[in-house]
Amino acid sequence: MKVLFFTKEFPPYVYGGAGVHVEYLADELKQLMQVEVRSFGDQEIDTENLSITGFAGNHASFDTTDKKLKPVFNTLQTNLHMNANEIDADVIHCHTWYAQFAGIMAKLCYGKPLVITTHSLEPLRPWKREQLGRGYDASSWIEKTAIEMADAIIAVSEETKVDVLQHFNVNEDKIQVIYNGINLEQYQYTEDQSILEKFKINPEKPYVLFVGRITRQKGIIHLVNAIKHIDADTQIVLCAGAPDTEEIAKEMQESVESVKQIRDNVFWIEEMLPKDEIIQLYSHATVFCCPSIYEPFGIINIEAMACKTAVVASAVGGIKEVVIPDETGILVSVAQQNTAPFEPTDPEQFSKDLADGINTLVNDETLRTQMELASRKRVEDYFDWKAIAKQTETLYKSII
Repeated sequence: MKVLFFTKEFPPYVYGGAGVHVEYLADELKQLMQVEVRSFGDQEIDTENLSITGFAGNHASFDTTDKKLKPVFNTLQTNLHMNANEIDADVIHCHTWYAQFAGIMAKLCYGKPLVITTHSLEPLRPWKREQLGRGYDASSWIEKTAIEMADAIIAVSEETKVDVLQHFNVNEDKIQVIYNGINLEQYQYTEDQSILEKFKINPEKPYVLFVGRITRQKGIIHLVNAIKHIDADTQIVLCAGAPDTEEIAKEMQESVESVKQIRDNVFWIEEMLPKDEIIQLYSHATVFCCPSIYEPFGIINIEAMACKTAVVASAVGGIKEVVIPDETGILVSVAQQNTAPFEPTDPEQFSKDLADGINTLVNDETLRTQMELASRKRVEDYFDWKAIAKQTETLYKSII
């Protein structure tokens, strides 16, 4: 059997959870079958049972295009290029709307069965209009078309399955819940602290860590606003880059500068760090914080948990299936409006509640230690990529 992945992200160009998912799923699936990856980029790799080819759109042809529409048009152009080469795979597997038009064309033009993994859903991310303008209507149409014509849909959590059924016209028996996973050998506690020295983070003082993109979805602004409520002795480490828009980048800059005026232990790392350095940050963090307002799964939580770090996270989406309250971390309730964009109805209270959770774990070493051990065990028991790859293989066989 051979599977072809269509994806926007693949190493070395990974900026979010979907890219992490594709990288590790491909690595495990190659033990079971042939895997071909067609990705945005310039990769050209051919190893036993795994080949990766990068494709890039012709940006020059969009010189006069509205800046919000450029990424949409370039995406469609790249998706067409991905289909120009002959497809000999038995099944097509698409990841995120950025690659779903390629899947649509492959199903129509080559007659291949199509699998869609729903890493997130456009109807639940209306803030994307800030980034794409009317292009958000195009991305929403692409996603709806791909999901509704797919032969199988993978939901990364039970709650995501509910969302798919609510927003798309699909039969429930086409949807299977398969969680994201983690490489347990790679993601584990390390004694190495060189990255703390590099960024002048004091290893003798506690710190709370955030890892993620600067986007409304990830809720980082709410964490920044919580800093004034976090104990003064606790360092704040924000490993945050790849802002969605110039506007949110400016808002982030102003918010961080504001809190830096009242405390000198806020560290903003704007670059995308390599895995070994991120693992160091996870390993030595006193608390990991995930303040997302929409999160189908939240792979960053299991990365932190695998490194034996207790989590404070918002009680939304798939996070509720990953973090066990009072066992592996603290879940913070978010009073949200009932329709997207799900912003907290009381942002100040949400930020204060995040800070309260962080302060609780920083100040209770016994509770924190129990959660650290339970976190690693939960990841080992439920989120191993090897088992997830086998589930995925079984799904492929069912539709071929």
